[in-house]
Amino acid sequence: MTVAVEKVLYTAHATAHGGRDGKVASNDGKLDVVVAPPAEMGGTGNGTNPEQLFAAGYAACFQSALQVVARRARADVSGSTVTAEVGIGPINGGAGYGLEVALVVSLPGVGDRAAAEELVAKAHEVCPYSNATRGNIKVDLKVA
Repeated sequence: MTVAVEKVLYTAHATAHGGRDGKVASNDGKLDVVVAPPAEMGGTGNGTNPEQLFAAGYAACFQSALQVVARRARADVSGSTVTAEVGIGPINGGAGYGLEVALVVSLPGVGDRAAAEELVAKAHEVCPYSNATRGNIKVDLKVA
């Protein structure tokens, strides 16, 4: 299922030079990083990598979605954290690579586990990253 954006509010621009062993920069200069394959994939690890960048973006976006649904539910999510764990590995018998994600959400202000799990599930419906990945990759939601 393709999700269509009704109206584009913002468009990010980033350009890569050298692929996984090079540099990535945004057009406004706010992001300018060296990328390198991690040691676990045979690289030097002397830079960030696409999986870390994806994890950072997903965690920040999911945290914002969580704040939106918590505000609607009048729930206290102050002090909460979202950690995105992005894994990469072979798919289709090694013909390509795929990703999987675990979102680990800590909600110290929400005492009831069922309420915490409900907030996380609702955030997963709101988050643009979740909407982009739904049905494409495995995303596990974990309440810490």
